[in-house]
Amino acid sequence: MAIEVTMPQMGESIAEGTVVRWIKKVGDTVDKDEPLFEISTDKVDAEIPSPAAGVLLDISVKEGETVPINSVVALIGAAGEKPAGGPAASAPTPPAPPTPPAPPTPPEDSLEGRLRTKSSPVVRNIAKEHGIDISKLNGSGIAGRVTKKDIEAFVASGASTAGALQTSAPYVPNPTQPLPTVKPFAPGENVRIEPMGVMRKKIAEHMVMSLRTSPHVYSAYEVDFGRIDEIRNKKKAEYEAARLKLTYTAFIAKATVDVIRHFPFINASIDGDNIVYKRDINLGIAVALDAGLIVPVIRNADERNMIGMCRAIQDLSGRARSKQLKPEEVQSGTFTITNPGIFGATFGLPVISQPQVAILGVGTVEKRVVVVDDMIAIRPICYLTLGYDHRLIDGADAGRFLQALKERLQNFEESWV
Repeated sequence: MAIEVTMPQMGESIAEGTVVRWIKKVGDTVDKDEPLFEISTDKVDAEIPSPAAGVLLDISVKEGETVPINSVVALIGAAGEKPAGGPAASAPTPPAPPTPPAPPTPPEDSLEGRLRTKSSPVVRNIAKEHGIDISKLNGSGIAGRVTKKDIEAFVASGASTAGALQTSAPYVPNPTQPLPTVKPFAPGENVRIEPMGVMRKKIAEHMVMSLRTSPHVYSAYEVDFGRIDEIRNKKKAEYEAARLKLTYTAFIAKATVDVIRHFPFINASIDGDNIVYKRDINLGIAVALDAGLIVPVIRNADERNMIGMCRAIQDLSGRARSKQLKPEEVQSGTFTITNPGIFGATFGLPVISQPQVAILGVGTVEKRVVVVDDMIAIRPICYLTLGYDHRLIDGADAGRFLQALKERLQNFEESWV
């Protein structure tokens, strides 16, 4: 009997995934746990292993298609079994626009009701823009959950829900985005057009959603990395012998998680009118890829010593670039560090990764002329920038956090390494 290969559940808030590439083709022999296809979701790009050994009999979802989680994407048969059809079956027909369910609807506090209304941030954002009440729709996901494809089809259909959200004022488009009727180029203009990749589209959606959710404010501090350089030069060979790189990022990560312990508002989220303080410090470290950006997470980062921090950063960043991350390794981050300085940027103004409330941007470390004890000196200087959600964090709070982080870095103890 053929074994079904399904679109995996890549996180609690993920309702769908996109098949980016088939690594195997129909008729190929596959081993259990051998990479079968590559997917992209809101959270991660990953290679999905085969659930069993055998022969790939059928591919039912083409490259570039997005389907709900648990959808069957392929079939694997026993060794020696022959495919019944061509190289790939036709793609599934897109779901019809969801329609308002017949009464009675399940209570919102029931399990079914919670499953129906639980949707991805992208879906909720689209629904809010168009004044649509998700709870009044029947989607194609589990328990009627509305997926991105569902909500887009519903909007395109021009239908309306009886329970559409009512607002006191008409919807006003985000002024930072061009109106749909404004073309970005003129007819006959010399341009080259190519579609966005899956990762680029996901990043775009998340960044727009974040800017609409959080009022972003930034504070920047100048930090003398002289002490860090001194320790790094002393310990570099020792770490290299252990096949580890003692990077500036590791020093910053270690100092950051140590300081976060004293500033719980940095390690929090907002849930309506409530503040959710996270007891675990799960540190995200942004990694630049050819196609975009991904943020693997070091769980319980405050429990790691310097060697453990270096090892985690090196391991996660390496596997991020080779697309070997597990879904749980890009989830549940509580604070993020991004380092545009490795590309030479003096500083950056990063966008917060929702539902977090702050993000640290690290500039390049450069020798600069500064005043030390009323004398001119040349010191390795780095600019740290904190982007924070002004709904929760005020400038004074951000300043106290950055000042503590600055002091930690400028007075780093050799015994901590």
